[in-house]
Amino acid sequence: MKIVHYEDVEADEAEGGSKLKMRFLNTEGSETFAVRHCEFEPGGCSPSHSHSWEHEMFVLEGQGVVVGDNETRAIVAGNAISIPAGEKHQVRNTSEKTLRLLCMIPK
Repeated sequence: MKIVHYEDVEADEAEGGSKLKMRFLNTEGSETFAVRHCEFEPGGCSPSHSHSWEHEMFVLEGQGVVVGDNETRAIVAGNAISIPAGEKHQVRNTSEKTLRLLCMIPK
């Protein structure tokens, strides 16, 4: 068993993102599942991208939008988001406060 406080994990600038830092919370001990804590500063965004695996997110704090293939949807704290494999997507912070979310993907 491993327990770590997210603030004890270094936050790195996300490649291709803007004003986005990520903490990889379970790099040790997990063979099949990855959990990332993402922090979007006001105006920050992830790169617009797609991948061959499904993508799950949970909004902890703040608000923004998720831009998908055919729609843009507002997100707020408490929202659970599921992105199907192959769907292009981007997260954007549209507020004046930090947007924080958990992102869960297979390794």
